[in-house]
Amino acid sequence: MRAPVVKTLSKFTALALAAAFMAGCVQEGPGSPEEANDQDATELVILPAGQVKYYPPGEYLRNGFPVTPQQATDTLGSGLRMMKRQVSQAEYAACVAAKACKPLDRDHREDADPDLPAVGVSWRDATDYARWLSRETGHHYRLPTYAEWVYAAGAAYKEDVILDEFDPSDPAQRWLAEYALETQRKTTVDGTLRPFGGFGQNENGLQDMAGNVWDWTDTCSTRVNLDLVSGPAAGGSENCGVRVVAGPHRSYITDFIRDPKSGACSVGVPPSNLGFRLVRDEAGGVGPQTQRFGVRPRMGSDP
Repeated sequence: MRAPVVKTLSKFTALALAAAFMAGCVQEGPGSPEEANDQDATELVILPAGQVKYYPPGEYLRNGFPVTPQQATDTLGSGLRMMKRQVSQAEYAACVAAKACKPLDRDHREDADPDLPAVGVSWRDATDYARWLSRETGHHYRLPTYAEWVYAAGAAYKEDVILDEFDPSDPAQRWLAEYALETQRKTTVDGTLRPFGGFGQNENGLQDMAGNVWDWTDTCSTRVNLDLVSGPAAGGSENCGVRVVAGPHRSYITDFIRDPKSGACSVGVPPSNLGFRLVRDEAGGVGPQTQRFGVRPRMGSDP
C-alpha cells in the first residue's frame, strides 16, 4: 500500500511561496484536521512505524583487515515523514535570496528550475536550508539518517556491499572483490538531471530514490575495530566531518564538498550529483526515533 502524501498551504516568504507554486507542491483541497492546521507547503510522504535491516556504513576491521559488519536492524517507532522529492533548484534559490543559504558555486549559481533538483550542494548547505525551512514553517526539518533513508527507499535500496567471506591471510581476495564492485558501479555514471519523477517512484510514493542525485544524510563516517569489543557495544569512532550520502551506492563525502567528482570521496566511484531531501519531525520531536539492534559503534560528538 502506498504511503499517504501530505499537501497543504504555507506561509513562506513571498519568494519561497512563489517557488513552491512553480514547483507544483501547493494544492488546495480537504484534508484531515491535522493537515488543515499544518501551515506548510512541503509535500511529504508519511511512512508508518516499522523496522529496517541494512548493513551499517563505515569502515569495519578485524585483525587489521576490512570486513563486512553484521546486518543491523533499526526500529522506527514513530514512523517517518520524508519529502516526496528532493529540494528543487527554485526552493534552494529562495533560501539564498533570503540570505539564509550560501550561493552555490559558479556552475550552479543560476540554477532556479522548480522541476529539477538542487545539486552542487554540500552537507553544510543542506543543513542551512533545513534550519531556514524550519524557521519559515514552524516545523522541525532535518536531514535523514542513513537508516531512515534506507527505510524510505524500500525496494530501490540495493545492498551495495561485499558479502563474501575471505581468508584473512590472503587480503588480495577482498581487494579483487572490491575492484569488481567498483567496476560495476562505473556502468551508471550519467549525471544528466531529469525532472522530478524521471527516475520513477517507489512503492512508498517517493520519487527518484534510485536516480543520479545522491542524498546527503546526517550519519557520520565511522571506523570500528571489531577485535576490541564485539556485540551491541562494539567500540568505534566517528568522523562527523565526513557524512554518508545515499543513492545507487553509498559513499562518504567531506561535509563542505559540493562537487563529488573533485576527489572528495574517500574511496571508490563518486556520486554523479549531490542533493538532498529532508525529514520533518513530529510536533515536539527533535530527532530520529529509532532503536538499533546488532553492531552499534559508540557515538561521538558532532563538531
